[in-house]
Amino acid sequence: MKNVNVVIGAGSIGQAIVRRVSAGKHVLLADIRQENADAAAKTLSDAGFTVTTATVDVTSRASVHALVELALTIGNITGVIHAAGVSPSQASPQTILKVDLYGTALVLEELGNVIAAGGSGIVIASQSGHRLPGLTAEQNTALALTPAEDLLNLPFLQPDKITDPLQAYQYSKRGNSLRVMAEAVRWGKRGARVNTISPGIIITPLANDELKGPRGDGYRKMLEISPAGRAGTPDEVGTVGALLMGSDGAFITGSDFLMDGGVTAAYWYGDLAPGK
Repeated sequence: MKNVNVVIGAGSIGQAIVRRVSAGKHVLLADIRQENADAAAKTLSDAGFTVTTATVDVTSRASVHALVELALTIGNITGVIHAAGVSPSQASPQTILKVDLYGTALVLEELGNVIAAGGSGIVIASQSGHRLPGLTAEQNTALALTPAEDLLNLPFLQPDKITDPLQAYQYSKRGNSLRVMAEAVRWGKRGARVNTISPGIIITPLANDELKGPRGDGYRKMLEISPAGRAGTPDEVGTVGALLMGSDGAFITGSDFLMDGGVTAAYWYGDLAPGK
């Protein structure tokens, strides 16, 4: 049977990773918007990749399960790249939690049930998860292990506690890395690995929305003061993705890779530190 890489989210980062790891494999490219999947598929097909497209709503278990069933009709699922999500400028706090936190938990659960031995997965988290103040041990455990269907019922995630889209995004992305750490144990029982990448400001359409939005000045300050002094590119994320999904990364699982040009370092210990 063919080996299948399932990509959820047809944006620039998902495409950059899948191009690095899909030679000789079948790509199943899914997005909530069919036109986005079709546009990305044409680019990949023109570059020599074999691609099937689908629509998926990561907030619907039935939709995610249907995607898994479609992938299994093509072949063995040996790769998963979950790059779907919404940003603080795009949605309300509760929508962000539903898409970015609950949706990721669904994807990890459904794909983790069928991932092939030797397979690997990547979830795109964010530097924002690294700027959330420390949570309690109980909160960390709840974000990591609470069954997906109960996640949004956690007391500390209720609308009276999470009132700001950025706060919702930070909780979601911290939750993603914690959930992947826990899922790495379960995936490991199938002989598979899974990790998160937490990018900083990577120039994508989503990042451009943020740069043009109400937080744009803050984003530009991050870039100016960060040690790298610039934004990143999807191809740079693709390089890390290729390491984690390939044989050179065979000893890496349950890990989170922060790649933000030093923005988080500057936030906690440099010129971006609160009060400066």
